Amino acid sequence: MHFDVLTLFPSMFRGPLEESILQRAQDSGRLSVALHNIRDYAPGKHRITDDAPYGGGGGMVMKPEPIFAAVEAVVGGETGIPIILLSPQGRLFTQAVAKELSCHPRVLLICGRYEGMDERVRQYLATDEISLGDYVLTGGELAAMVVIDAVTRLLPGVLGDPGAVLEDSHAVGLLEGPHYTRPAVFRGWEVPEVLLSGNHAHVARWRRDQSLRRTSERRPDLLAQIDLTPEDRAFLARCAGEGEDGGID
Repeated sequence: MHFDVLTLFPSMFRGPLEESILQRAQDSGRLSVALHNIRDYAPGKHRITDDAPYGGGGGMVMKPEPIFAAVEAVVGGETGIPIILLSPQGRLFTQAVAKELSCHPRVLLICGRYEGMDERVRQYLATDEISLGDYVLTGGELAAMVVIDAVTRLLPGVLGDPGAVLEDSHAVGLLEGPHYTRPAVFRGWEVPEVLLSGNHAHVARWRRDQSLRRTSERRPDLLAQIDLTPEDRAFLARCAGEGEDGGID
């Protein structure tokens, strides 16, 4: 999969793209990322990419000409490429959106800056807008890194364990339950006995139950979005009856 990223600060990407899973994905040929400096496409001697907003107001607005020129030069005549504006006004980025993007061979991300960008970029150039959440960042670069990371993890062969992505929080609509590793006893705190039993069916049920418990405690809104089995509902009912003894209110 290939990402094109349009940004005023390409050097911000060096650390995240040169470490861990993202670096290995590039080394294996499963991921490629091209960083394009928007300033290189700005006309004039001074390569100006922003200007004061019409109608007054604080802050500066990114000009449309460099962004249109950059996208047109990068995309060329290729069609069907998602051109995504990273913006607090966009649709919320979720695991489902990450899966959707992972199905495309190529995605272009536009990183905004300053007060925002000329509305004509949103109206006539971008095909989609994505937001990480209900807060404002200084620019779209960090959001672009998050999108690249989340999507890359879903690409076949990127993770050593093909089933790992299926166990992540939000992968099936639930938060992950607790994980343990050696030693079995640390400062008097023991690993749950079921995880040491070797009974894979019991371990799977315990993990599912703990995932349900954690989701109901921390993100109960997610439970309404998934199909619960009779066993799931029975477990949640028991948890609800526990009250302050460790269950769900």
